[in-house]
Amino acid sequence: MRLREPRERVSPRARTMWALTAAAEGLVLVVALAVAGPLTDWLPLPWWSVLIVALVVVAYVLIVPSWRYAVHRWEVTDTAVYTQTGWWARERRIAPMSRIQTVDHVEGAVARLFGLSTVTVTTASAAGALEIAGLERARALALVDELTVMADSVPGDAT
Repeated sequence: MRLREPRERVSPRARTMWALTAAAEGLVLVVALAVAGPLTDWLPLPWWSVLIVALVVVAYVLIVPSWRYAVHRWEVTDTAVYTQTGWWARERRIAPMSRIQTVDHVEGAVARLFGLSTVTVTTASAAGALEIAGLERARALALVDELTVMADSVPGDAT
């Protein structure tokens, strides 16, 4: 039996959020290299090295968010929560309903600007919680309610 990809995708707006976040972080890096480096003499690099870093940032912003969007998936069944994440290395995780301890809803400042949220499913696993990032806010809130009811109705002690 082969493990299939989860069916649900995150919101398409997650691509834009990931791209703008990466662009802002990349801009800070490029400005630090271009301005602070020469002024403080802590990073004696030739001017063209800053250009190379800027080109790498642009490539990252153009490629990685779409790549992540193609990979990031999730699904809830009667028995478990499935996630698939990553952009370079893919990780598939399964949390049985009987093992769910808490279900959380988080809206970071940037995600809130895009109307997006993250649902975190905590289990007794040493691997940590499952995260479904980039969900539309209304879908995330409904998912929290759905998972809470489903996990409560499954026999087991979630340990």
